[in-house]
Amino acid sequence: MATYKAPLRDMRFIYHEFLADQHLEDMPGMEDVPPELVDAVLEEMAKVAENILFPLNRSGDEEGCRLENGEVHTPRGFKDAYQRYREGGWPGLTSRPEYGGQGLPETVYVLTSEMMSASNLSFAIYTKLTHGAYQLLLKTASEEIKNLYLPNMVEGRWTGTMCLTEPQCGTDLGLLRTKAVPQADGTYRLTGNKIFISGGEQDLSENIIQMVLARAPDAPPGVKGISLFLVPKFLVNPDGSLGPRNRIFCTAIEHKMGIKGSSTCSLSLEDATGYLIGDLHKGLRAMFVMMNSARLEVGLQGLGLGEVAYQNAAAYAKERLQGRALTGPKNPEKPADPLIVHPDVRRMLLTMRAYTEGMRSMSAWVGAQLDKENRHPDPGIRQQAEDFVALLTPVVKAFFTDLGFETANLAMQVYGGHGYIREHGIEQFVRDARIAQIYEGANGIQALDLVGRKLPAHAGRYLRSFFHPVQRYLDERAGQAQLAFVTEPLAKAFGRLQRATAFIAERSLADPNEAGAAAYDYLHLFGLTTMAYCWARMAEIAQQKIKDDTTGFYQAKLDTARFFMERILPRTSGLFSAILSGSGSIMDFKDEAF
Repeated sequence: MATYKAPLRDMRFIYHEFLADQHLEDMPGMEDVPPELVDAVLEEMAKVAENILFPLNRSGDEEGCRLENGEVHTPRGFKDAYQRYREGGWPGLTSRPEYGGQGLPETVYVLTSEMMSASNLSFAIYTKLTHGAYQLLLKTASEEIKNLYLPNMVEGRWTGTMCLTEPQCGTDLGLLRTKAVPQADGTYRLTGNKIFISGGEQDLSENIIQMVLARAPDAPPGVKGISLFLVPKFLVNPDGSLGPRNRIFCTAIEHKMGIKGSSTCSLSLEDATGYLIGDLHKGLRAMFVMMNSARLEVGLQGLGLGEVAYQNAAAYAKERLQGRALTGPKNPEKPADPLIVHPDVRRMLLTMRAYTEGMRSMSAWVGAQLDKENRHPDPGIRQQAEDFVALLTPVVKAFFTDLGFETANLAMQVYGGHGYIREHGIEQFVRDARIAQIYEGANGIQALDLVGRKLPAHAGRYLRSFFHPVQRYLDERAGQAQLAFVTEPLAKAFGRLQRATAFIAERSLADPNEAGAAAYDYLHLFGLTTMAYCWARMAEIAQQKIKDDTTGFYQAKLDTARFFMERILPRTSGLFSAILSGSGSIMDFKDEAF
């Protein structure tokens, strides 16, 4: 039977020590967020994750959701868990106080979101899209819409979803057909079909606020003709009370490989009443607020599942007796030694640990930049933070979910045959992790976004938000022998990343396929280099604290950093070579030969 324990010690390290140079406490609104409050919030979410959500993870997977008479019933225990989640004030953790929120930093949200994804991903999905819908409405909706909808969403009484995909279009939203016809009262009537809508129908919240992409009658073709509409399940009266049922209906739920406790719905809009959000024909730009939030959330799903998979694999490797150590019995009084003595098992466990702790540091760094983007008084710093988040969003989504799936598979490998059966719960982590590489933009699409949009944007301005701090870090620590074991490998990987960036920029001018062929390898090169920078900084902190440590925490940080630099980061050399090989071997292959 699988277990989960929130990694609070590492989270405290990340927030209080790794992010110390971000000076979050100096920003407006942070004066009422002392370290003690952050620790208390993390501890309370750990209790929710460990004691409420995780016990429902396996049962939710086995029971799944069911559709009866157009209504979705979530697994047993989910409704009560959601009520307790609401009562704890978690839906409004980072929302603005004027809408009933607590106003805590996004960095804290990142850490709590990881715990939810690790303990029960299916349940977490119902809550996380509401976070993105809140951000979308906050930034793009009228004051009337915000005042009418946001307080109930912040309270958790109403949830939010994102309705993009249709049977004939997934990534290519220019093909969508849902129509929105304007009415004399300023509303629109929407007709069409949406599929793969997470939480599009459920029995947890009183109302569901669907954010729907559709076309007005005079819309130009392609993505330039898309508008965004708010379509509630129940219409809302001017006083905020619920009115009649809107004409948006669940027609089916998907029977999926994983995340079976999350309802993935097909929705039919039959002259449903909708409200325009933002400007007509400019809906995709507005929807990107929610899409980017969702992409960061999905990256955290990869991290969360990687963490819980690692915890269980490490525990199993310490207990399971199998074979003898190559250097002689470690436990001669027992019939065999535990799996942990074997080099290949240790390789897998250290890989998992290096990934999860590396991802946690990267996600917190992005969270800190989100806080700067939203709170910092200096517009120049706000812009730099916004650039950084835009650049790292596709990396977090794709790199984290690839590593999350790899980590879940490594956990299964540690368990051997026992991991392949349902009894231990590892196979659920593998199944749940697989979707994260697909939805909210498949990982190949994220790679194309990185090289096709983010690298050339504003003459390379986004890149400077990452390249400059890394180069500054290396320059300031040049010649420090005690850090050479992390700074020298980082410098090599960073050099490869810089050269690969220049190569793609030059070659893609003549042939766009060059960027497309290099994109996936480049994203992983970027991800590994970013993680190396984070590991170097964590190792430096550990060196400074280790003399006073009696728990072994900082020594483990140093040892994991060394493993990452020696055994994982060298992969950047192979990625760099693949990028420089160009697109020929990919694009010259004849279509008919496939």
